[in-house]
Amino acid sequence: MTRTYLGRQVYGLAAFLFGIITLVWHDLLWVPHIVAEPRVFDRWGNFFEQFSLVSGALIVYGSFSQRNSQPPSTAARLGYIFFGICVVSFTLEQLVYLSGTVSFVPKWIPPGQMFWAIVTTIAFALAAIALLSGRSALLAARSTTAMLIGFGLLVWLPAPFADPHKMINWAGNAQNLAITGAAWIVADFLSQERSTSLAT
Repeated sequence: MTRTYLGRQVYGLAAFLFGIITLVWHDLLWVPHIVAEPRVFDRWGNFFEQFSLVSGALIVYGSFSQRNSQPPSTAARLGYIFFGICVVSFTLEQLVYLSGTVSFVPKWIPPGQMFWAIVTTIAFALAAIALLSGRSALLAARSTTAMLIGFGLLVWLPAPFADPHKMINWAGNAQNLAITGAAWIVADFLSQERSTSLAT
């Protein structure tokens, strides 16, 4: 085995362990809440927010646990599909709790809070369709990553400065950053897939 291949194996193992820990310590904790209150979408939304991190970890594991010359593994493809499903959940969560979504939009951004709440919800919906259908998927992944970065810079980053004693302001920053990382992984995965297909 080459040093490069061994390094890829280490990355793959690290991603696998991260995915397992996230699944066990975060995702599965939401299952009893979903069972108890299946009609409360917040329970599902929290599950899929955490599951998006597991999806990203699956892609990294599937991509790094084999040699460069080999096609993406089943794990990587599953991670990609799972992330698309998570984006469906992001869409529904913003739609179901539209008033809450509106309240997160900074008031100083024109043309208004409701406008951006609706636009970002539609953007998530279009991204979900593109990711799950495979049409313009790379553009959708990159756009979703950019939108999440925007959420971080405009919504979450200023929040702890406004109220440092509110735990949600710190947790929201960490969660948004983690989901942004997962979206970036999806975009990179699709970019590499496209490069491979163009080379063959």
